[in-house]
Amino acid sequence: MQKDLYERLGGYDAIAAVVEDFMGRMFIDKQVGRFYVGHGTNSKKRLHQFIVEMLCQVTGGPAKYIGRDMRTAHDGLGITESDWQVGVNNLTATLNKFNVPQQEIDDVLAIVSGLKSVIVEI
Repeated sequence: MQKDLYERLGGYDAIAAVVEDFMGRMFIDKQVGRFYVGHGTNSKKRLHQFIVEMLCQVTGGPAKYIGRDMRTAHDGLGITESDWQVGVNNLTATLNKFNVPQQEIDDVLAIVSGLKSVIVEI
């Protein structure tokens, strides 16, 4: 029996490390960093925690995501297809940095791609 994606990714600590690196890339990215301007340290930490909880939950882990739904959380930001692709590229680079196997990368990206229609506005 194959382990769920949460376990294959290494569990909570591994997912938290991936999210930390990914968000660091997003915060400083020349194109998408604008979405985080004005967020203080506490807001960024809260966002990080929400993403960790969401990824843990959707990959089969025990965490429970209690944040807003993705449409509400991203409504009005004007996220474009190009912004989306930057995010996917940053996530892929992070997963590669942590030597995540290709099957798990594909599985994570499949989950994330399911959110595209409620995140991309333009």
